[in-house]
Amino acid sequence: MSENGGDERKLHPETRITHAGRRREWTGAVVNTPVWRASTHLYDTEADRKAAGKSNADGDFFYGRRGAPTQWSLAEALTEMEPGAHGTVLYPSGVAAIAGCMLAVLRPGDRLLMSDNAYDPSRSMATGLLKRMGVSTVFFDPLDLDAYAALFEEKVRAVWLESPGSLTMEVCDVPAICAIAREHGAVSMIDNTWASPLGFAPLEHGCDITMMSLSKHVGGHSDLMMGAASAGERWHRALRRTSQELGQVVSPDDAALASRGLRTMAIRLQQSTASSLRIAEWLNGQPSVTGVMCPMLPGDASHALWSRDFTGGCGLFSFTLGSDDPAASGRVADALNLFGIGYSWGGFESLALPIYPDQHRAVMTPGNTADGKAGVRPAIRLSIGLENPDDLIADLAQALAKMDHE
Repeated sequence: MSENGGDERKLHPETRITHAGRRREWTGAVVNTPVWRASTHLYDTEADRKAAGKSNADGDFFYGRRGAPTQWSLAEALTEMEPGAHGTVLYPSGVAAIAGCMLAVLRPGDRLLMSDNAYDPSRSMATGLLKRMGVSTVFFDPLDLDAYAALFEEKVRAVWLESPGSLTMEVCDVPAICAIAREHGAVSMIDNTWASPLGFAPLEHGCDITMMSLSKHVGGHSDLMMGAASAGERWHRALRRTSQELGQVVSPDDAALASRGLRTMAIRLQQSTASSLRIAEWLNGQPSVTGVMCPMLPGDASHALWSRDFTGGCGLFSFTLGSDDPAASGRVADALNLFGIGYSWGGFESLALPIYPDQHRAVMTPGNTADGKAGVRPAIRLSIGLENPDDLIADLAQALAKMDHE
């Protein structure tokens, strides 16, 4: 715990996020932990060097790969934000964090069950790196608990979740899925980037390992790449050991940017969540929109589960267009003035990305029509930033009006 208020977990999230990780021995007389750029850590004596080698804990100097106060304070802050976590490991990107989780758990001959609506790089890792190392993957529909439970057999070692699902935003019953995994001796892991620990606490809902891309909400300014994974003591040790064996390290400069972004994340998420819900409600009433995929929206198929398990949301959701022309989403995106076209999300700026969920599914069929029937419609994913929602709605209105025109 930091020295700014005792047991931080008893405080409200907005208070914890302001003070977490700010140990006096790391910050000194300043507010923020300084940037410690160092590959070599020096020792006063040979005895000190030998003693340092016996410790493998954040806070003990050893060598640059194990970090210094800049990285340690960020990792500690993230741990304090994650109920049930013993520790946090930092990675140079979100995808590196996904790989770190999988490699810490899976061995040749194991089988992984992966939610069919997982982030595409997670899917690619399963069908690429993991397959090459002898790990097989079965994709499953996270909304069909009976079919999921029937997949367990001796080889199943782990389950990979993402909730809400990538692109199509389905919320699954995480506690039930994790309970089934635990009954069969499998490890449950989740990509919790969408909600962050401010909106959903995976470890308290039965997951063994939770990861998120810090490039998104934590960074908040679209200027860094980083990921993190948090877990209880057993799996934190495995994550840390695997990360060190792979030589994973994050830049102290990027860690400082992530720490700075962390301090304002709660207020940014509150703003982007409120704006996105307002925009989603507006889109839901537009004749040129056939469906809005946003679990925060009353009436959404996932709203009940979201309301039960989540305490917050974010600015990311998707919607489908009432056109049979697959190029329609591109025309709408091109017509927008206040939305950039680009990957990632969670920054201060709004983004619009034409998406094709049907190309990233093995089991689920995206239900992209307003009546819930299976079908493929041109779709757009929006990341709502900190602009005034009235301005964003006006921009969307003029772009949608041009959908049917070249």
